[in-house]
Amino acid sequence: MISELNINKFLLSIELNVIDQKLGKVGRVIKTKYLNSKINVIIEINFSAGEAIDLIKNQIESELCSYTGISEVSVSLVTKILSHAVQSNLKPIPGIKNIIAIASGKGGVGKSTVAVNTALALSGHGAAVGILDADIYGPSQPQMLGLNGKQPNTKDGKSILPLENHGIKVMSIGFLVDCDQPMVWRGPMVTTALKQLMYQTVWGELDYLIIDMPPGTGDIQLTLSQKIPVSGVVIITTPQKIATLDARKGLAMFQKVSISVLGVVENMSSHICSSCGNIDTIFGSGGASEITKDYNVPLLGSFPLLSSIREQTDSGLPTVIAEPNSAAALAYKNAAINISVAQAIQRNEYSSKFGNIVVED
Repeated sequence: MISELNINKFLLSIELNVIDQKLGKVGRVIKTKYLNSKINVIIEINFSAGEAIDLIKNQIESELCSYTGISEVSVSLVTKILSHAVQSNLKPIPGIKNIIAIASGKGGVGKSTVAVNTALALSGHGAAVGILDADIYGPSQPQMLGLNGKQPNTKDGKSILPLENHGIKVMSIGFLVDCDQPMVWRGPMVTTALKQLMYQTVWGELDYLIIDMPPGTGDIQLTLSQKIPVSGVVIITTPQKIATLDARKGLAMFQKVSISVLGVVENMSSHICSSCGNIDTIFGSGGASEITKDYNVPLLGSFPLLSSIREQTDSGLPTVIAEPNSAAALAYKNAAINISVAQAIQRNEYSSKFGNIVVED
């Protein structure tokens, strides 16, 4: 017998083909109306689906028709990004729903390129996004986002207004010092600078703040785990053995400090010859897959080794902006959906909804 209750249970059990997750893990049914052999449903999804939202809508309508035998079915989807749990000793920053760190165990794996293209892809999917360049010694986001030489403003002399380009907010130490000036700072100065960039920037309301981390497991990573409320981290690696060895150390470190590892991204996974089309796995193959199996985390995406990606980020127009319909851009967009889904299935954050409890004698 068809009822609104049965319809709701069925909807939550549907496994969405686009993301390989049940609807009940990444969304909820807001309203169901079953009347005169017609079904109207409003569903909230808690991840940035982008252009895939039509595929999701069509699948739900098709499966609901098959389940009920009713042909007149209408499904409306609304997107709402929720806040997710951070380290137990910290509270989320007001206005920022999720802080996602993009990290690697070693340098040279293209972490900053992945970070900027992921941020731009999430923004293109409709999310409010910011990016914090946490690499104090070697900031690269000003160049990658076409903001080199720009300086942020302040309204009160204490807080900093982030710069904006391509629809996302950006903050970096590179905006505050000369681009040729080396940062000859010891650890305490670096961690102080990171905290100031994080907490003195007026970010406004953000669904995601992407942190482009420096490589390694040093002072910045420890400050991140102890002082900044992170809802998830994405590990970047190339397929080669040396890179995956360091990536494993980085992943294990974040798990040790109770930060959720959302998954692994494999960069420079293969090179396609522009002349003959031959595919060459220059850095080997399978490295990221082995990590995901050993640590039981998902592979969120893999990106090719292309000179165009390097040229576009160098010019201040990352691939997602420069060639939005290219195969590389589509790979970044799909990875952004996977990252958003991986964050959505994490434990929600509720502490900010409750006031302080005071016990009086």
